[in-house]
Amino acid sequence: MRYFIELAYKGTNYHGWQVQPDADSVQETLNKALSMLLKTAIDIVGAGRTDTGVHAKQMFAHFDYDSAIDTQQLVHKLNSFLPKDIVIFDIIKVSDEAHARFDATKRTYEYHIHTKKDAFENDGSYQYQLPLNIDKMNEACQILLKHKDFECFSKVNTDVHTFNCIIFEAHWQKDGDKIVFAISADRFLRNMVRAIVGTMLSIGTEKITLSEFEKIIESKSRSKAGFSVPAHGLYLTKIEYNYIK
Repeated sequence: MRYFIELAYKGTNYHGWQVQPDADSVQETLNKALSMLLKTAIDIVGAGRTDTGVHAKQMFAHFDYDSAIDTQQLVHKLNSFLPKDIVIFDIIKVSDEAHARFDATKRTYEYHIHTKKDAFENDGSYQYQLPLNIDKMNEACQILLKHKDFECFSKVNTDVHTFNCIIFEAHWQKDGDKIVFAISADRFLRNMVRAIVGTMLSIGTEKITLSEFEKIIESKSRSKAGFSVPAHGLYLTKIEYNYIK
């Protein structure tokens, strides 16, 4: 039998989602908790990978187990057993063919920036104090929607078969001293959102023009794009499936 887990985590204390040698990861922490509570070896499969320090407000993973599970009871036990920075929302029985990674139809990320020093924002938002032209940055979002190949924003030497992604929406929103970038796509390349944000900050500070931004995308060269913003401001906020509401 196959089950989906819906969860959230603060990534500060983890070396990303995926199991790493000699480093704490969210996947390994969940594997150990499930294996102990279900009294058998469990190896969960995530909907994707988040890098070291990246957070998830909504993440899905699946695992297989031979018997029927009292899902609500297991949710309660997991939340009692797991550290405070990982929260289980739900466990859902799905078909044996369902796959947390390959069946996801849409993923949404947010990047959080604060523009003034704030003692309470440092773990989950990037402090950036230069004045930003948000209107220009939103114009750059419209350029993103025209393209599919985003090799210029991908980590180099990554093991992927294609750099094509379909971006459904992207926009910047300012609220006082806080700025949030939101982007949704069918898939994301490694480091893609952080590289997009870093490049768009150069547009916001008018170091590069919108036409130069488009030429960067067309170049497919990571060296021409901007810097990658720090991981701690990035959140995976939503994953969508056709069969989960």
